[in-house]
Amino acid sequence: MRRPERAGTGATDGGSATIELAVLAPALLALLGLVIVGGRISAAGSAVEQAAAAGARAASIARDARSAEASARGIVRDSLRAQGVTCAASTTAVETDGFRVAVGRPAGVAVEVRCVVPLADVALPGLPGTRTVTARMSSPLDTFRGRQ
Repeated sequence: MRRPERAGTGATDGGSATIELAVLAPALLALLGLVIVGGRISAAGSAVEQAAAAGARAASIARDARSAEASARGIVRDSLRAQGVTCAASTTAVETDGFRVAVGRPAGVAVEVRCVVPLADVALPGLPGTRTVTARMSSPLDTFRGRQ
């Protein structure tokens, strides 16, 4: 059964849904891509913050600056790996100046983690290939515990 044409128009609306879909599909795909990129950056940011906090805690438990730095770097690496974060490049800076402060005085350590998150597999025109996520966390040293 055929629909009657509207009086005075001489045309039907047949095919307009296909054209609308063809016009809207690229925009919807781009929006989906942006959501994926935002999720990846957010997840990587949370993982980097958690890794920096774990590294700072590990460094604050150590007895000397050298073992604090080694411990923090190892914990950061393991934490990022356990959370499934892949960094195109990463750096971990450990500040151990607090170990030079005399016992009885407040001191601390800090860990800064930088991760370059690759976005190449989410190929959206105009987006950069990577995004750098940075987190810095600190942890106090025990005031009355011996330091070397």
